Amino acid sequence: MKNINPLGLFDEHFLLERLTKLKDPLVKLESYINWNIFTPVLDVAFTKPSNKSRMGRPPFDRTMMFKILILQSLYSLSDDQMEYQITDRLSFRRFLGLKSSDKVPDSKTIWKFRETLIQEGVIEALFHRFNEALDEQQLFANTGKIVDASFVEVPRQRNSREENRQIMKGETPEAWKQKPNKLRQKDRDARWTKKNQMNFYGYKNHIKADGGTKFIADYMVTDASVHDSQELETLLDKADAGQSLFADAAYVGQEEAIEACSMTNMVQEKGNRYHKLTQSQKSTNRLTARYRARVEHIFGFMTNTMNAMYIRTIGYARATGKIGLANLTYNMMRCIQLNRVIHGASLG
Repeated sequence: MKNINPLGLFDEHFLLERLTKLKDPLVKLESYINWNIFTPVLDVAFTKPSNKSRMGRPPFDRTMMFKILILQSLYSLSDDQMEYQITDRLSFRRFLGLKSSDKVPDSKTIWKFRETLIQEGVIEALFHRFNEALDEQQLFANTGKIVDASFVEVPRQRNSREENRQIMKGETPEAWKQKPNKLRQKDRDARWTKKNQMNFYGYKNHIKADGGTKFIADYMVTDASVHDSQELETLLDKADAGQSLFADAAYVGQEEAIEACSMTNMVQEKGNRYHKLTQSQKSTNRLTARYRARVEHIFGFMTNTMNAMYIRTIGYARATGKIGLANLTYNMMRCIQLNRVIHGASLG
């Protein structure tokens, strides 16, 4: 077996320079985002007495661990793959601030860190903290909002009809209770649904996007069976007053929620066999569709670049955490696309 020559004194430096010249995307992600803005939120999760006694002092820097979760979302990596890639890839170590001689967090440490954030419910807070930084620098256009939802699938469960019937009623099948290991692998929160003759199993990512910049302004996670329009009232806010709301015909009938926020209703109108759309309505729909289609760019990036529309989690809480991290990661990458830098000046 051949000996592998270790890197010389300056070899790593030259390799990093080469990576930069090849436009390593993590260089911009590191330099454009002020990661310190997340520190107070992360500290809240790890300074609670329950976490102090259970975990003690984290062996790794919390901000660095958070950056690992962002890498996971961006490249759709499992915990085991993440550990390997950090060990193997120089670009990952540079992004995380790790030297070749530094210890790399193992997969269990990554899992435990993410689990703590999920259990303490701070992932949504991290998302909103970043949006506060966007708002502080007036990066939201606030010229119009777009709402839409997309399926996020999870591994399909092979349950019997009777088992599915019990799950739908909020019950746990007796056979599962007798097998704790099996029960832990069963997702009792995900649901089946059908759209355009296709079956989906999992959850839905309901988002409200800023039409001018294509940032995700807010989001909600539900199981896949929930209709798109049911979360509209939750997504809209009084702060959206005066703006237009763009959405497809799935949101028809939500006029009251839109008016309650003093927004202009630009939901696409829907005809049927008894009430055909007029030429004026068709023309308005075409104009609305051009603007509304911008939300498809968001889901397109999350699908094709991040592979974020399929996650391997069990249960609503973990799915919500994963989807929240994906939405946050998208907003960070959108900052880079827009060539905007988050300074976080408000921290003092």
